[in-house]
Amino acid sequence: MRPFWRTLAFFTGVFVLVFGIIGFVKSTAAGLEWFAQDDLPTAIFMQANPAFSLLSIVVGGIITLGVIIGRNVDRWINLAASVVFLLVGMGMLAVLRTDLNYFGFTMATCITSFLVGTLLGTAGLYGKVGSEAEAAAEEEFRHATVPEEQGTAIGKIQEES
Repeated sequence: MRPFWRTLAFFTGVFVLVFGIIGFVKSTAAGLEWFAQDDLPTAIFMQANPAFSLLSIVVGGIITLGVIIGRNVDRWINLAASVVFLLVGMGMLAVLRTDLNYFGFTMATCITSFLVGTLLGTAGLYGKVGSEAEAAAEEEFRHATVPEEQGTAIGKIQEES
């Protein structure tokens, strides 16, 4: 399942990156201030001001680059980004209709943040890669010929007691 989740994490990073680029182009073309909250342009069904767009470009680039690098780098980036997206989603809900909504969040942005956080978290949990020695040990264990009662978890428990 690792290639599937890695591909999904890549497309999630690209989504965040493309949203940031479109949002930045539209919001700067409209001449908006960095932390504008009203009359924001829409990019991929979400509103964006220049600050939020630039932040999305950076985060989307980090996620995409992490997936390209691979190994366990993408795992840790995905897990960290997952926590950030889920916490930011909760924070967005807290400031949604207040003057503290500096990034111009909407309910669509909150839901998207939760979805992105969930996807990246799952990809991070499936993304761990072991060393070559660990892989060889697992293959040896899978193909080893041991008596059935000793090769199972129940056999090991019985040996210990």
